Amino acid sequence: MIRTRSLAVDGSRFRRLAPLAFPTAWGAVAVAWKFGCPLARQPGLPARIATSLVFLTVGAGLVLGISRGLVRELARVRAVADAAQRVLLRPPPARLDGLTLAAGQLSATRGAVVGGDLYEAVATPYGVRIVIGDVRGHGLGALGAVVALLGSFREAAHDEPELAGVLRRLERALRRHLRERAREEHPSRAGSEPEHPVAEEFVTLLLLEVRADGRLAVLNCGHPAPYRLGRRVDRLPVGEPLPPLGAFPLPDALVPYSAPRLLPGETLVLHTDGAEEARDRRGRFFSLDEELGRPSREAPAALVRRVQAALLRHTGGRLTDDVALLAVRNDRVRVPAQPAEPGLRRPRPAPSPHC
Repeated sequence: MIRTRSLAVDGSRFRRLAPLAFPTAWGAVAVAWKFGCPLARQPGLPARIATSLVFLTVGAGLVLGISRGLVRELARVRAVADAAQRVLLRPPPARLDGLTLAAGQLSATRGAVVGGDLYEAVATPYGVRIVIGDVRGHGLGALGAVVALLGSFREAAHDEPELAGVLRRLERALRRHLRERAREEHPSRAGSEPEHPVAEEFVTLLLLEVRADGRLAVLNCGHPAPYRLGRRVDRLPVGEPLPPLGAFPLPDALVPYSAPRLLPGETLVLHTDGAEEARDRRGRFFSLDEELGRPSREAPAALVRRVQAALLRHTGGRLTDDVALLAVRNDRVRVPAQPAEPGLRRPRPAPSPHC
């Protein structure tokens, strides 16, 4: 196994150096020509021009070979990073227990697929459970908290019968992550003060449970309320907000807010605050409610793409905060009770033997 790994490493190094083989060989020929050819040692102008052209060609070949190798290496690294980020913040399934879902993420960090926003939806025996959150700050520096919260949610959503239990698990996971980060970033260990102290980190978060009959249970930790798209566009009531996770301990009593039912055909649009705080060059905020209120019968995926495109147009492609969108449409159909076919009569119950 060790020999196989060594051969693989040697092969990888050979592939990286392969683009430099031709310019290096050409350079060796140029040096040999310079010092071994009598014409190259003549003091005349034609000889100097020929020598300069040879070495210019060698230099251009070396630069081209190195740049091509770097471009290929960058493409490989970017492909691996994109794959890792998409595993972390995977897109939700298109259909989940009668609901149609779609999500999208815009990162403020150039070249990143994900940032400090998170979302997930899973079908459980207690209903479809959804989380959306926003870690303080943005970009790749917030990925640690995103990893901790998503990993905890994906387990707790199936294990905990009560939505309050899921939130408790998320709080414990975030606390563990912050303790570990505090140890790693301590000046005695890291050698410098952290850019974003752990004491200042918190997460706004919204937990939502969609039950089989469309009833909604909500726990909101300082996160923007979602929009409901039905006959009109309005905010879904989510009750009194709890403190963001990490800022203060959760209260002893956690009672989910019972929101109005999500009726068949209605859509919920969950979002992070970057969607409503995005500004254009004049400092004007993006009007998310107006964009959602445009008359349309789009599927959730088309709705998310349209809002993302409108956001990028409004900001000119210069986002200052991450933006996450999650659209959930109730496509469950209640089948009415079917009447008995004409001509068929219910059988009479058998007479009691005591009659």
